[in-house]
Amino acid sequence: MRREMQEILPRLYLGPCSVAKSLPTLTQNQITHIVCLRSVDEAFFMRPYFPEQLKYLLIEVSDDTLQNLIKQFPTVKSFIDQAIAEGGRVLIHCESGISRAPAFVVAYVMESMGLSYQIAFNYVQSKRFCINPNDNFKNQLKAYESIYRARCAPIQRADEQGIRRPRDTSPSSDDKKRAKVYVDL
Repeated sequence: MRREMQEILPRLYLGPCSVAKSLPTLTQNQITHIVCLRSVDEAFFMRPYFPEQLKYLLIEVSDDTLQNLIKQFPTVKSFIDQAIAEGGRVLIHCESGISRAPAFVVAYVMESMGLSYQIAFNYVQSKRFCINPNDNFKNQLKAYESIYRARCAPIQRADEQGIRRPRDTSPSSDDKKRAKVYVDL
């Protein structure tokens, strides 16, 4: 299972680099966008393999205890949101799909569905059992929960006061149902 990609949310997949090298696999799963998380040292073997067919977002991050991921979360979320809004399907990968890519997917699930770190982490792990972000990434995800919630607070206050927002960023009813189903488990 760790050599394959898994669908975490509708249109959002998580997997290893080997999947990103297989055009038949990407085509079969209708992948249109790829987020590639790689270190500088990995750039020679983790690259856009099919730039004519797919849209790529390359993020330089290493899997170490000093790497800051939080500053990259909004960029990745925006790329995923835009891809899905266009009807696309997104694969997020790092070398093995165990530490870096899962950290970004957990952050996306947290923010998109309004979930806590622990619930989002457990949800993603229920879809891809082999995830294990390093302790630094786990700590950053815990810290990111309060960051994204603080950023959403003005939006929630505007909703409570009946002020119309320019763009709806709240989770859809389907997202809330999926989150509720998971929480009820």
